[in-house]
Amino acid sequence: MPNPQFLVLFGSQTGTAQDVSERLGREARRRRLGCRVQALDSYPVVNLINEPLVIFVCATTGQGDPPDNMKNFWRFIFRKKLPTTALCQMEFAVLGLGDSSYTKFNFVAKKLHRRLLQLGGSALLPVCLGDDQHELGPDAAVDPWLRDLWDRVLGLLPPPPDLAEIPPGVPLPSKFTLLFLQEAPSTGSEGQRVAHPGSQEPPSESKPFLAPMISNQRVTGPSHFQDVRLIEFDISGSGISFAAGDVVLIQPSNSAAHVQQFCQVLGLDPEQLFTLQPQEPDVSCPTRLPQPCSMRHLVSHYLDIASVPRRSFFELLACLSLHELEREKLLEFSSAQGQEELFEYCNRPRRTILEVLCDFPHTAAAIPPDYLLDLIPAIRPRAFSIASSMLAHPSRLQILVAVVQFQTRLKEPRRGLCSSWLASLDPGQGPVRVPLWVRPGSLAFPETPDTPVIMVGPGTGVAPFRAAIQERVAQGQTRNFLFFGCRWRDQDFYWEAEWQELETRDCLTLVPAFSREQLSALFSALQEQKVYVQHRLRELGSLVWELLDRQGAYFYLAGNAKSMPADVSEALMSIFQENGGLCSPDAAAYLARLQRTQRFQTETWA
Repeated sequence: MPNPQFLVLFGSQTGTAQDVSERLGREARRRRLGCRVQALDSYPVVNLINEPLVIFVCATTGQGDPPDNMKNFWRFIFRKKLPTTALCQMEFAVLGLGDSSYTKFNFVAKKLHRRLLQLGGSALLPVCLGDDQHELGPDAAVDPWLRDLWDRVLGLLPPPPDLAEIPPGVPLPSKFTLLFLQEAPSTGSEGQRVAHPGSQEPPSESKPFLAPMISNQRVTGPSHFQDVRLIEFDISGSGISFAAGDVVLIQPSNSAAHVQQFCQVLGLDPEQLFTLQPQEPDVSCPTRLPQPCSMRHLVSHYLDIASVPRRSFFELLACLSLHELEREKLLEFSSAQGQEELFEYCNRPRRTILEVLCDFPHTAAAIPPDYLLDLIPAIRPRAFSIASSMLAHPSRLQILVAVVQFQTRLKEPRRGLCSSWLASLDPGQGPVRVPLWVRPGSLAFPETPDTPVIMVGPGTGVAPFRAAIQERVAQGQTRNFLFFGCRWRDQDFYWEAEWQELETRDCLTLVPAFSREQLSALFSALQEQKVYVQHRLRELGSLVWELLDRQGAYFYLAGNAKSMPADVSEALMSIFQENGGLCSPDAAAYLARLQRTQRFQTETWA
């Protein structure tokens, strides 16, 4: 008899929802149940009508948006023409992952749960609301919810009576076998699957374009606390085209020093060649890895050894450990009772996978190579707003990158993998190529020539608006209003000369907010009240109201998702009441109408 089957579908932006989904898959295998785990957009959504049991695991991004790998599913499931009996045969459960410091906490999970009920589905459990802000992270809600879930699932799908559960301490079989080659193959060579110039299909994640880097210039002052880069790529012959609001995805690599250290700790030969062989019929080899592949290539370009490990990493590492003391500690970290200690050891100081392996040297040295792809997640591509227009810079693509670096209690500073890798590349020292591809962003600009556009972009949030302004000016659209915020006029005022030149041509109205500038020569102290973009909006409230209400302007917001979007929305509410004469409920309805009609659009990131 085949094992009973169910389906887990995930929408994941940073990898947490995928990790939880794969945990569900592992727990199903231990219970001798068949379980398929897929990203929502890779699953043929019309097949849902044939699925008896589905678990949805989905994150909420930005201001209540679905992750990129479930956006097509999201559009389909909310089609108004879908019958209310479409999913009447389906039992389901929804597990949400969010952050309660954001206004629309777990918005995607809550909305999906309601929609599945509307379409006739039967909920096994109330929606789970995992919260990043909890001191134990999402697991504080996920662990008890999963216990209840398994009680319900096993009631619906009893496992085969002749097969016992696989105990937690026993490792499941690896997904792949690494078949080591004794000598290099006589034909073919190792290399990344890439889109070549002149290729018929546009570059994608499975076939990125290796774009030559033209320049890599620091655009913040030498005394500024943050290193911000303007990076330009040559995309001639790539087949890439983009419009204002689109984003470029870049596939970063680990540093050579980290690759060498990892190979030393695990006792791996970086030059060893191998081929991958899937162990299960529904598992395919990662398209990003060549066949054959070297260990150096695997660690450099695929394994995310610089990421902070999740609990599942410690669970598998404990199973693989042969060292009694290290195994005991790993089991503690992977237990429900050990989550507080794990948070203090790993999450709070942002300790990386490589650093953890160095802390458990006996265990690391004994890791079977077959388990590397089960143990360590793949490096995820990073998305950047495109900061240039093809109308102004043909065959070029520019991005504005803030290099992430911060200190925790660990001696070594924490560094963002992609931004640090990009900053380290110097085209002046020789040719540099970066794997990239483009996808549509969440911002779409009006095509009507006389429609005014108000753009609010503090810090690197200004990047998509530079592309929009370049594109609109090239098309003769001059009613552009930019509210830009930074700390200091002489340190982080990106593209100051470019904005000033556009102002002299009456193509742009620029409203800067310098949060750390001195008020005037009369005051030697710094501003007591820091001035941000929301303050400038309120100061020009009558103009903002006139543009929005009388001239049909579109309003755009880009930047950090933490508090700025809520502050700007609050400023708009104030303008609608003070300058538009609306009462508070009417102002809220006015703002909601702007959002519904796409005249208020946001692109934010954590």
